[in-house]
Amino acid sequence: MLGLLLLLTVQTPASVQQAAQSISEADIRRRIGIIADDSMRGRDTPSLELDEVAAYIAGEYRRLGLRPAGDRNDYLQRYTLDRVQVVAESSVAMVHGGGVDATLTYGTDFVFADNNFESGDYAGELVLLAGRLSEPFAGDSASLAGKMLIATRITNRGELQRLRAWKPAGIVVVGTAPDSVWRQNVERAGRAQQRDPSRPVGPPLFMPIRAVSLQPMLARLGQDLAAAQSVTGLEVRSLSGAQLHVHARIKAIQRNSAPNVVAILPGSDPKLKDEYVVFSAHMDHVGIAGPRGSGGCRAQGADSICNGADDDGSGTVAVVEIAEAFAKLNPKPKRSILFLNVSGEEKGLWGSAFYADNPTVPLNNVVADLNIDMVGRNWRDTIVAIGKEHSDLGTTLNRVASDHPELNMRPIDDIWPQENFYFRSDHYNFAKKGVPILFFFSGTHEDYHRPGDEPAKIDAEKEARVARLIFYLGLEIANAPQRPKWNPDSYKRIVSGQ
Repeated sequence: MLGLLLLLTVQTPASVQQAAQSISEADIRRRIGIIADDSMRGRDTPSLELDEVAAYIAGEYRRLGLRPAGDRNDYLQRYTLDRVQVVAESSVAMVHGGGVDATLTYGTDFVFADNNFESGDYAGELVLLAGRLSEPFAGDSASLAGKMLIATRITNRGELQRLRAWKPAGIVVVGTAPDSVWRQNVERAGRAQQRDPSRPVGPPLFMPIRAVSLQPMLARLGQDLAAAQSVTGLEVRSLSGAQLHVHARIKAIQRNSAPNVVAILPGSDPKLKDEYVVFSAHMDHVGIAGPRGSGGCRAQGADSICNGADDDGSGTVAVVEIAEAFAKLNPKPKRSILFLNVSGEEKGLWGSAFYADNPTVPLNNVVADLNIDMVGRNWRDTIVAIGKEHSDLGTTLNRVASDHPELNMRPIDDIWPQENFYFRSDHYNFAKKGVPILFFFSGTHEDYHRPGDEPAKIDAEKEARVARLIFYLGLEIANAPQRPKWNPDSYKRIVSGQ
């Protein structure tokens, strides 16, 4: 009797192998042929074709008997995508106090560097940050909350993120572009643009002010702009109590939305079923070339459709194939499995950022994210697993690959650290929240973001072996008594930002 009970609660090697074999070359080729067909017009975000792909994936999950985990008991989770435009004639900035009384005109003196703000009045005391933002700050960053910070130098995105973390009312960057470039920037900023849904709308306001407009005011406040820019450390200088007031006006031109697809296979263990292993991939691509395209697609001759068969039709289909394999298991894994197909990756990891901020299961119950992006081409018997060094998932993966020599698939470490791929796909939004990740990737190729990334070039046999390896890994994680663990140094750097 005890032996029978054990058989009912543990997958047998034969049943696991049978489930893995359901991941087939023929199914991969067929499914990629559907979602990367010319009729899908490159699956831009947003587009009707992207919605068609999402509906197809949702239909597959429904057929497999998976539980919907999107909005309102559906498989789809939608996020807002608005096209907005600055109202230039109603936007103005004023500096008062410390002997200064000046009005700045939109377009002539300043612009808004992004559109992630609502119409409103933004005000705060001006503070000058002289020198390098990469240098340590000896003061209390909390004292800068609600201030208008003038950054004399911003050299990378990390420095900008540091400023935003201080919660200022606004960030002023010194505009040093020549007249011709400034006019181009003004024209670009004035166009209707898609709002980035991966960032919250609201402070800080981010606005370049031309150096020729800023310098006379700073001089009256006792500061020299050129000298402040040449400081080697980081100095925070008050400006005699001067205040910056900005009337910022923006309007919505078009309301839209985009989908994620979310499904769950409930776990079988009474306790561990409340924890989740996530398999993720992005189902969008860069659309079509030309003025109506997304801008990311580059035409090849007369072919203007970027099909995205490898990027990331291959990962999208791998997640669906893995879902089918898990659905065939009896009994089910101990932990629950969440299958997530996101959109907007090509625009800035939009869909995964939205999911990470609006999870449909508690994110602290997600034990791992296995992200799959571009696994259908390049080497036949090797797969790069980015992030192996950051948690014990790397050790688990090596063991699983060794236990399945029949796959002839060798997982290796990141061989392109200079490309920063760890920060460039959807797993990163999970990693930032403290979820251990692995990112499976076969590298770019000559057809990257071009019409040549077509279904006919996919190595479906190789992809089937990659997907089986990831299935076996996911099953190992789902049945393990302990959750995966971060490398402490990696956690400090990636999650805590230390």
